[in-house]
Parts: sequence; C-alpha cells; structure tokens
Amino acid sequence: MKYSKLSIIVPVFNEEKTLHKILNKLAMVDFKPLKTEIVIIDDFSTDGTREVLGKLDDKYKIFYHERNMGKGAAIRTGLSHVTGDIITIQDADMEYDPRDLPKLTRPIMDGRTKVVYGSRFIGYKRSLFSIPSHYIGNKLLSLATAILYVRNITDMETCYKMFTKDVIKGIKLRANRFELEPEITAKLIKSGQKIIELPIHYKSRSFDEGKKIDWRDGIAALYYLLKYRFTN
Repeated sequence: MKYSKLSIIVPVFNEEKTLHKILNKLAMVDFKPLKTEIVIIDDFSTDGTREVLGKLDDKYKIFYHERNMGKGAAIRTGLSHVTGDIITIQDADMEYDPRDLPKLTRPIMDGRTKVVYGSRFIGYKRSLFSIPSHYIGNKLLSLATAILYVRNITDMETCYKMFTKDVIKGIKLRANRFELEPEITAKLIKSGQKIIELPIHYKSRSFDEGKKIDWRDGIAALYYLLKYRFTN
C-alpha cells in the first residue's frame, strides 16, 4: 500500500510554556514524501494554553474539550478527526524529539509492519529520566507486558506509537487517562499486529516542570495490562 499522509495528534493540557516550541520543532522536520497534518486537542487547559492556540494559523486542526477528560480522551478525540493513513502521537512537553518521527515511518512505508514504537530503552544512551522511580516503573511495566502477552516490548509506555489508520481505527479504545498506553499495546498484540521498536531520544521533565504522571498511573497501567489480557 502507498501511504501519503502522516497525522500527528498533539494532546495538550496546560502546556503554555512549551506548545510553541514543540510546534516549531515539528515544523522543522522533513517528513517527505509524506504530507502532514497536526491535530491539536486541548483538554480544558487552565493556564494560557488556549490563548496560544487561538493565535495559531489555520494550518493546524484544533479542537477543545469543554471539561478536563484526560490524555486518553484527548487522543480518542484526535483519532475521530485525523485524515492521514499513518497516525502518531506527539506530547507537547518537549520530552520527545520530533526529529525521530521520520525514522519511525520507514518500516510502515516499506511494508514491514503496520505498527512502530519508539523505544527509550534500546540503542541510544541519551534517554534521561529525571525521576528514578519513573525509569524503574517503565521497565517493570514493559516486563509485565512481556510476561502477560509473551511479546518482547521494551517500552510499552512510550508516547511515540505509530500505526496505520486501519489498524488503530480497527480497535475500540475506552481509556480516558494514561491507561491508554497499556490498552493500545494489549489490543494491538491481541489482534496479531507485529510491533517494530526503534530507538528514540528522550529527556523527561520533573514534577516542578509540569510532569503529570505519577505512581498511581503506574498502578493503573498494571491493572489495565491484566484486565485486557483476559477481556476486550
């Protein structure tokens, strides 16, 4: 199959300080031969994010939640508006480097797979976790994924998940918060999809810098890994 457009979903919640920076980084990436669209979902930000979004030009597709619903809900909203035949997710907090995205499209463009994950734990030694417990938690959740689903996934929680439109539209997603990551991974594996992982760069931010995920989300992720192992 010939792919022509990459849709990038950007879920946003209180990212006034970094939103312009990440959009500028995306604008500097060469995605050729793919055309791109950027779909931004504001999850009812309460800082100046909405004012920033209001000043962007019409090359962006922007949608607003009327109440805070969570990252998973924002991505589900984004999926209902994308038009690309390849879809990925870009957090607005500057932890992930958009320059890694073109590399992730290649296994799909070459017909080797329909799903690619960017892994923070293979290849490069530049993945920097400012919170040690997050590093350990991500490792443990990936280990739990490998045990439960008999599939060697080194970074289940990665933001950089890329899929063809038919694959992601073919699974029913229910998550509202960060449990989206285990739900997507569980359902992709159970549907028989081959997942190729490639190394990416990563530099996490601290809670003081606006990090939102905490240990409770890690417990929830483990719960949903268990849940979706045995249910749909």
